[in-house]
Amino acid sequence: MRLGAIIGAIADPANPRAIGEQSKMYVGEGFESLWVPQAIGRGFFLPDPLMMLTVAATVTEEVPLGTAILQVTLYHPMDLAHRIFSLQQICGDRLIIGVGAGSTEKDFLTLDRDYAGRFGAYRETIAELREALKTGKRGATDLSPWPHVQGGPPFFFGTWGNGVEKAAKEYDGWIASGAYKPVDEVVETAKTFRAAGGTRSLVSTINVSRETDLGKLKEDLSRYAGAGFDDAVVIILPGGPTPAEVRKLVD
Repeated sequence: MRLGAIIGAIADPANPRAIGEQSKMYVGEGFESLWVPQAIGRGFFLPDPLMMLTVAATVTEEVPLGTAILQVTLYHPMDLAHRIFSLQQICGDRLIIGVGAGSTEKDFLTLDRDYAGRFGAYRETIAELREALKTGKRGATDLSPWPHVQGGPPFFFGTWGNGVEKAAKEYDGWIASGAYKPVDEVVETAKTFRAAGGTRSLVSTINVSRETDLGKLKEDLSRYAGAGFDDAVVIILPGGPTPAEVRKLVD
């Protein structure tokens, strides 16, 4: 199992180079992918995920870069398609777009979106987004993407419950939450994903803080690997253990 890291949790936000330095540091320590979450209006500031990936792409090479996750319903489908095409030009074939309907009401209230209707809106928006990435078009509108980015990057579905089988059948991969679901439940749900024919999967947003027991974390990571997850993605909070200490937990 590969170990990745979420970027954006920085100790010195006044440093304009912090995101780039953090990205290079994680890769230098042996982390095998970089990911960004999306949160807006929750009482703390997290930079725009696509902007963070742009920075990470310009200071790293080879490692996959992804969103975990992008809340598709907060965007107009053509606007998001244009942004993804643009980011794909910078990232190349390293880019993975993790998508989902969203789970936090404050994000929707911040942008005057309907939280209660997010699942229906997600189905409509993701269908339009996929068509826009495939063809570059929506009705009479044509984004005219460069041929080498047309088609878009792989899509991973960040979901739970009934959506896990959909992730297996209709997406390139599944993103499970390591932040809010107990390890036992994540491991058990991985069986559903595999039984439905799913292949690539990752467990993301595994919080690591100064209170984290590294022995217990090592055990949890081993269980994720045993359940068939291809990647585990940690978010090391300021004041927590060093990236080197966390990295050596996975051989």
